[in-house]
Amino acid sequence: MSGHDDRATEAARQFIAALPHCRALGMEVEAAGGGSVTMSMPWSEALVGDPRTGVIHGGAISALMDTCGGAAVMSHPTGALTTATMDLRIDYMRAAEPRQRITARAICHHVTRSVAFVRAEACDEASDKGPVAVANGAFTLERASGE
Repeated sequence: MSGHDDRATEAARQFIAALPHCRALGMEVEAAGGGSVTMSMPWSEALVGDPRTGVIHGGAISALMDTCGGAAVMSHPTGALTTATMDLRIDYMRAAEPRQRITARAICHHVTRSVAFVRAEACDEASDKGPVAVANGAFTLERASGE
């Protein structure tokens, strides 16, 4: 996808590497740049919400989408130094397929002086079934003084 670049992808990888929950959940940055980030998280038995179904817990998916949204803000050309989630609404569309990697893509689509707005979608490997969840969020945005 256009807008993704190696520097932004490496910066996003460093961003999530500093967050212990990202390491614990096995999150990986696939691509980043221009306010868009794609991240994934492998299926793990430790993340299953219901052992009878093998379906990954919604909380793990929400953590992936939240982190992906923050990384999208950090990769936006406006040059955010820090960000934090103010509001995140997640709509779960269907249960993820058991034993499948979850991939989230977030786009920072609008930025004001102090707030960034993000849309995100999470899918499993059964992409023909549509997204597992969609999200809209607002994130704080701090830039270098004078910007």
